[in-house]
Amino acid sequence: MIELSSSPRPRKWLARLIWLAVLVVAVGVAGFALLLARTDVPSPNEVSTSEATIVYYADGQREIGRLGEATRRSVDLATIPEPVQFAVLSAEDRDFYNHGGISPVGIARSAWNNITGGSTQGASTITQQYAKNAFLTQERSWDRKIKEAMLAFKLETIVSKDQILEDYLNTIYFGRGAYGIEAASIAYFNQPVSEIDISQAAMLAAIIKSPGGLAPEDNLPGLKGRWAYVLDSMVEQGWLDPAAREEARFPDIKEQRAGNRLGGQTGYLLTAVEKQLREMGYDETEIQRGGLKIVSTFERRAQRAAVAAVKEQGPSSNTEGLRLGLAAVRPGTGEVVAMYGGKDFIDDQINNATRAFAQAGSTFKAFALAAATEKDLPLNSVWMGDSPATINGYTLRNYGNRSFGIVTLLQATEYSINTAYVEMEAEIGVEAVADVAIRAGIPATTPGMNLDALDLTFVLGTASPSALDMANSYATFANRGTRAMVTFVKSVTGPNGGLLFQHEPDVSAEFDSMTADTVTYALNRVVTNGTGTRALELQRPAAAKTGTTDDNKSAWFAGYTPQLSTAVMMAKEDSDGMPVSMAGTGGLDTVTGGSFPAAIWTAFMKAALKGDPVVEFPPPPAGAMVELECPEFLEPGMEEVPMGCPVPEVTTEFEPEPIEEEFDPADINPDAPPGEVPGAEVLPGQEPPDPAQGDLFGPDNDGRTNAPLEESRPN
Repeated sequence: MIELSSSPRPRKWLARLIWLAVLVVAVGVAGFALLLARTDVPSPNEVSTSEATIVYYADGQREIGRLGEATRRSVDLATIPEPVQFAVLSAEDRDFYNHGGISPVGIARSAWNNITGGSTQGASTITQQYAKNAFLTQERSWDRKIKEAMLAFKLETIVSKDQILEDYLNTIYFGRGAYGIEAASIAYFNQPVSEIDISQAAMLAAIIKSPGGLAPEDNLPGLKGRWAYVLDSMVEQGWLDPAAREEARFPDIKEQRAGNRLGGQTGYLLTAVEKQLREMGYDETEIQRGGLKIVSTFERRAQRAAVAAVKEQGPSSNTEGLRLGLAAVRPGTGEVVAMYGGKDFIDDQINNATRAFAQAGSTFKAFALAAATEKDLPLNSVWMGDSPATINGYTLRNYGNRSFGIVTLLQATEYSINTAYVEMEAEIGVEAVADVAIRAGIPATTPGMNLDALDLTFVLGTASPSALDMANSYATFANRGTRAMVTFVKSVTGPNGGLLFQHEPDVSAEFDSMTADTVTYALNRVVTNGTGTRALELQRPAAAKTGTTDDNKSAWFAGYTPQLSTAVMMAKEDSDGMPVSMAGTGGLDTVTGGSFPAAIWTAFMKAALKGDPVVEFPPPPAGAMVELECPEFLEPGMEEVPMGCPVPEVTTEFEPEPIEEEFDPADINPDAPPGEVPGAEVLPGQEPPDPAQGDLFGPDNDGRTNAPLEESRPN
């Protein structure tokens, strides 16, 4: 019997299977290598790399808000503390530094879940997540997953692990509109990531899994559970001491800002900054997604003081249609340190601080005062302060129709006497007053300036500048005659940290120091002696001017210390935007510049300057109060009294007319009593005239006639 040996067929098939497997693997490896070689790493998509342009307060630390919708801010990995990095790794990819970009276990788990559960669960490595966010769309498909895996593997061959982690932390979404861990840290804790502790780091790491599902506003218990998991994982990995874990407490999360990101004053401030950036040449893309860092001129303390002053000192009743604006400017630099544009930008985007629409009233008298000083008119020049008065055909009255008689220019300033100022303006010329206003900082295009048709109403503030322009114009006097162009921007830094712009004051010398210091002295007297005494509560030297217009349609208080110039404006409009009287606002029959505007100004300045040194104004120039050489009589041939002098009570003196009648010397009676004038008839009881004096005739002078009141003008 022949024994049959084992058939070699199975061995051959086994060998063939092995070789086939080797071939398949080889082909697969070759194919994978070829596919990998042909896989290019594209430039990251715009969404992943775009960064918001962030606007900061003047300190460069506190954020005001962001321009554009992106809320991302990149930081170097070295800036992110190691505990923060470990927290994210514990939550998302514990083996990050050990794998090659993809996790076979994770892929298998993902495939199984997708097949059996119908879900499209993604792989878990940080490299894959970054590849998806930075280079691909959020489409859920096998094709996208394959591309994701290939990109992740390729990234690991050309980019360091640290760089991948840094990029991941700067692009991942954390909720609250925050992309990147720096933006998230500010959104949840109002702190840069470099300053957060381990509990805060664990919370940020926890929310990555589901920013919407674990939002603290909607699912705080779920977030706390995930937070505990992250800390426990850190302990397991040896990245956190167990004792520190025991001491950890869930962090306080700041309340999410309700409503639009531009609410309150934020929109007014950001809009002003954005407008200036456009004027500086930055385009839409740079502003909206360029990742610029803008350090504004707004000072956080001053800005808060502006809001508080309006809230505490502004009117609270009958305020429908009320518009209130405040602007504060730093003399010498033009930096706008605070601005109140309206109650809420969301409800009304018109900025009452930068809009030119309300007549300035008697705040314009400061410009006439400067013009008079340049014409060598001292503060003790005298003018008629009676009311009503008609000057060059224009009839006007003082506030309350009060008459003051003859007053000095200083008194006319202290008590805002319209008639005296219009008389003075008529003497020096309206054009001179308008020229000073423009040189000080009032734009020539201001509504109501009417430079081609100037009249005597100009000094009474019929023009309508913005509060910002008025504050900056007064800052010119505070800076002793040197004007600075206003700015909202101190510096601009690019996304790579390079300085793109640094503000340098744009200044011009418009007035000599004597002129400016004279104005300052007179406006200081307004505060100490006149209509602006409410500002005495500031308890530091201040120069200011009130302004109240016809029919009480606007009221102003503009003034300054050596360090800060501020203007407060109030006006009312109807539903069609037409100006209406403020009578009754806040319970007052008449809203004057010395009422609510002065109170707001004083409260703001007290808070904004708190802690700053008290700085004195320069002394008044020697020529400010020089005595004028005014005549007691109007001499023959003198057509008018010198400018700034009172009209003398006696205006004309005549010598005796020569006697033309011929007489014979023989008619002279040598025996006539002494003092008797030859040929003169002396009536009974009348003393004979003194030949040394001749005939003296009294003047025909009834003073300055005031015509009947025809109209009133701003005070």
